[in-house]
Amino acid sequence: MTHMCGRFVQTQNPETYATYFSVDMVRTDPLPPSWNVAPTDQVYAVAVHDDERQLGTFGWGLVPWWAKDRRIGAKHINARVETIADKPAFRDSLRGKRCVIPADGFYEWQRKEKGKLPHYVYRSDGDPLALAGLWATWKDPETEERFRTCTIITTKPNEVVSPLHDRMPVILPDDVWDAWLDPSAGDTGALRDLLATAATPDLAEYAVSTLVNKVANNLPELIAPLTTGAVGG
Repeated sequence: MTHMCGRFVQTQNPETYATYFSVDMVRTDPLPPSWNVAPTDQVYAVAVHDDERQLGTFGWGLVPWWAKDRRIGAKHINARVETIADKPAFRDSLRGKRCVIPADGFYEWQRKEKGKLPHYVYRSDGDPLALAGLWATWKDPETEERFRTCTIITTKPNEVVSPLHDRMPVILPDDVWDAWLDPSAGDTGALRDLLATAATPDLAEYAVSTLVNKVANNLPELIAPLTTGAVGG
């Protein structure tokens, strides 16, 4: 199973994302900026709750409500668009718990003769990416504590990403945000059609240092273009 979107970048403050996504309410304290968001990290996501579009934080890696153990979330950082309507882990969330995960960009690893070279993919106009996601709430049976988690939906790559990888996140143009986030829209066929037909915004990419391979590395240099001949540690 190839992970498509295993690392991304989320460095703006919550107000910046809230403004961009026309959010009614910010329901979170600021997270530290991350140039290397990794599975199980806390991330910002936009979802509709009580008829309000809210920006909150979610653990990355969806834990379905029926899970016995929240560790299952690490296996659910991505949901394939082809199977989200059928997979038990994602089916319920697709019906009524959809979100948009803001990202400044994401990383993909291109296979080379000597290993894999990371590339940074971003919107060519510099705006945040709106990654299509699903979310869920899970209650710890022992502590009764509630955990909100999310997953990023992936699809076949477009012409920018296909030389790098065989999957990419579904990136939603702003004209479908309302339809995607509407909790009352429960027709899973129509929702999958929406994902399939949404026009991906123009993307750009460049190679970056392998510093991003280590989760412990988290600094702006990770998204600096790789200069010819340079290699990271």
